[in-house]
Amino acid sequence: MRGVMGRSYSIVLLPGDGTGDEVAASARRVLDAVAAHTGVEFAIEEIACGGRYFLEHGRDWPVGSEEKCKAADVVLLGAVGWPAPSGNGPVTMANGKMAGWSPVIGNRLKLNLYANIRPVKLFPGVRARISGKHVSIWEPKNVNMVFIRENTEGLYAGMGGTLAPGGRAIVATDTRVITRAASERVIRLAFELSRKRGHGAPKDGKKRVTCIVKNNVLEGCRFFASVFEEIGAEYPDVEKDVAIVDAFTQWLMGQPEFYDVLVTTNMFGDIVTDLASVLQGGMGMAVGCNVGDDHAMFEPIHGSAPKHAGQDKVNPMAMILATGEALRWLGNKRGDATLVKAGDAVEASVRRVLAKGQTLTYDLADAGRAAKLSEVTDAILGELAELLTLH
Repeated sequence: MRGVMGRSYSIVLLPGDGTGDEVAASARRVLDAVAAHTGVEFAIEEIACGGRYFLEHGRDWPVGSEEKCKAADVVLLGAVGWPAPSGNGPVTMANGKMAGWSPVIGNRLKLNLYANIRPVKLFPGVRARISGKHVSIWEPKNVNMVFIRENTEGLYAGMGGTLAPGGRAIVATDTRVITRAASERVIRLAFELSRKRGHGAPKDGKKRVTCIVKNNVLEGCRFFASVFEEIGAEYPDVEKDVAIVDAFTQWLMGQPEFYDVLVTTNMFGDIVTDLASVLQGGMGMAVGCNVGDDHAMFEPIHGSAPKHAGQDKVNPMAMILATGEALRWLGNKRGDATLVKAGDAVEASVRRVLAKGQTLTYDLADAGRAAKLSEVTDAILGELAELLTLH
């Protein structure tokens, strides 16, 4: 696979804390492999950030990082979060925010990455890990959905605070903000994505958008659902479905084949997508795509897992799949078919390794058969080289 020679893209890589460093290194290896086989060049700038960086420097990333992320063609994030020296939770900054807020939430807000898109697909060869055992509960053909979570407001808008007269906290508030503009754009994106996917839900082949709310209790959810109804009227070819969030959690586990595209508010989306990761084999397979009109940031969802840091242990597949999603997004945005095909090849490489079942990390492998992070990355890169050469 050869692209247009001399074409170059700028990428900011934010390794972060803990195992974020290790999976980010796998992402860099993937980009190097794509560059070697396609002729596309990647100018990668790695920027330290997170809790450990804060403990050393008094801020959670270097001065000028925000501007570099804004200027980049795409951003890749490992994971942030590091234990506080006191042992009480993660490192926090003077403003009370977790050290690592700037590259994560800050980027979402400053770059207007209003949609958090999380594909949930069960690849052949992956079994769910339940009660310490790997079991086949769901069929791969029945798990193929995409969540779209509003990414800039809701309970994460930062409106609230703590009242502490005399230095003792007595009350804390978090105000949820739901606006028409933010609701309309993610809901419209959900309907457009259902049309683009085309194949519909695995159960019946119907294009369907599910709105996840708590509209039997919460005003913000009633408003979000009313906007969903308005926008939905513009898409007569797409079935509309409204689910109350608490009931939805059982339906998601019991009949994942019913779902195609799902849209919801910020906090509910954060919770239900982590639950949905069980359907795809766990957080080591879960990808987060933070997308706006002009910028995008891609990440694994598994967190920094400090207890596993430096052990060459955790699953790099979510980070590698996130890198593939970044290549596809950038290729589509810039009209570069080579990048789109490279992104497809990255996913296909992961699929091949999973199907073979020989080189899997502890979260996917049976006891005694776990491979190292680096070994899994090697296996994926071997498949990737073959696929890129073939095309």
